[in-house]
Amino acid sequence: QVQVVESGGGLVQAGGSLRLSCAASGLSFSSYDIGWFRQAPGKEREIVSAISWTGTFTYYADSVKGRFTISRDNVQNTVDLQMNSLKPEDTAVYYCATRYGSVGVSTTSWEYRYWGQGTQVTVSS
Repeated sequence: QVQVVESGGGLVQAGGSLRLSCAASGLSFSSYDIGWFRQAPGKEREIVSAISWTGTFTYYADSVKGRFTISRDNVQNTVDLQMNSLKPEDTAVYYCATRYGSVGVSTTSWEYRYWGQGTQVTVSS
């Protein structure tokens, strides 16, 4: 049984930092791309960042470039999302999802098969 679990969310003031972590089990983790998505109230789910199964390719949404960093550890089976200089508009539920590895990374949510339950990130102004 595949399990994907996010952790690290919370409440932080604008300008602060949080580090989200995604742990996956029940699959060959090192063969899967990992994507971080977020959904704010009343808005559609959007891609935030993604990393390929090898760690070679990464993607960042324009809104988070220069502030967020994605990394993976294929020994610990985790992918982290370091979020710095947080803004109130970063407030959302953040989801981790897995996609069987291919060339590059995908920004399309329907290509990701296994999803976590999400972790809330709230940035106060």
